[in-house]
Amino acid sequence: MKPQPIKVFANLKSSSQKFTIYSIYVALSPFDMIHMKTLLTLFIISISLIGHPDTSLKVSQLLSHSKDEINFNKPDPLQFEETALKFLASLNSEQHRKAQMSMEDSSRVSWHFVPGASWPRKGIRLDELNEKQESLLFDHLKVSLSELGYDLVRHIMGLENVLAELEKKPEFRDPELYTAAFYGYPGKDSLWAWSFEGHHISLNFTIASDSISIAPRFFGANPAIIPSGDRKGERTLAAEEDLGFELIRSMDQTQRKKVVLKDHVHKDIVTYNISKADPLSPEGISAREMSIEQKNTLISIIHQYLSVMPKKLATERMENLENEDINEIHFAWAGAEHLGEPHYYRVQGKTFLIEFDNTQNKANHIHTVWRDFDGDFGRDLIRDHYKTADHDHHR
Repeated sequence: MKPQPIKVFANLKSSSQKFTIYSIYVALSPFDMIHMKTLLTLFIISISLIGHPDTSLKVSQLLSHSKDEINFNKPDPLQFEETALKFLASLNSEQHRKAQMSMEDSSRVSWHFVPGASWPRKGIRLDELNEKQESLLFDHLKVSLSELGYDLVRHIMGLENVLAELEKKPEFRDPELYTAAFYGYPGKDSLWAWSFEGHHISLNFTIASDSISIAPRFFGANPAIIPSGDRKGERTLAAEEDLGFELIRSMDQTQRKKVVLKDHVHKDIVTYNISKADPLSPEGISAREMSIEQKNTLISIIHQYLSVMPKKLATERMENLENEDINEIHFAWAGAEHLGEPHYYRVQGKTFLIEFDNTQNKANHIHTVWRDFDGDFGRDLIRDHYKTADHDHHR
């Protein structure tokens, strides 16, 4: 018997409270009644949060509570390796030469989110694979992301068909123009990487022994709201947008003097597609200056961006953020506070940056990105990997 959604959900007023309950339900839904003790524990935590405004939410505590009782899906480097090897083994020699490169290849730390037809990428495109090979590649992508993350990838790819119909350019808007590239030799090397990229998607994975990094992570949506056809009104990246609206709308006049960047929004994400993102100036308002409810919404925004990763990896990343002092995380906003007009926000901590932008195509075209200042393209994992290897060599 699967736990049912918590009935108080419909009575909650804020997106952050709903997100808390929803996160608990999603986290527990695969488990049976023997885990009801954990369900009740998490339910009590969530109700105490809603009923007591002085209670500070820590998402990682909600999602990692009773770790001994719940075997959250953890990204397993061996499973990564197994599915990667199955895909690579399915390729012929010509395909293999395209798909696999050395870790030193410069394309490993180069990325973009523009359409595949306008930005040549190293690697192998979907339209160069047969049905079986494409299925094996998507099997590998499934173990690399959470269910939510994988579904988001397929959904964004599907928007190419919507654009092809709207723009009458099927050769330019093609969901087969996405590229996979592998660096290093899984099964042979303990350090390797891979990427999946195309229009509005850039996912960059690094595997070093038993550690996994996924950064930069870019997702976009055009159209963000489908304007016509059978899917009219369907939204993509809605939670990322709505949680931002909720937080800015909750700010009082004193807070707004700090949080608003300027009258005119950026034309795109500030960091664009640079290989290494450095911290931006800490503009906006810090979490220290927010109410408990506002801080909870801020944490919900962060978790939404982390939720595309496997659950255990997202939990561990959230714990790391809390350890570096969540009160020093800054939130900044520019533009309108409603749909249909350009708006932008950023969330920045000591080690990461989130950017959200909806300014193009009459504010119906979203760009989002997560950057790790020291961890994009696994730079921190690679550095530690070679330090450990050098230490072992000299023992």
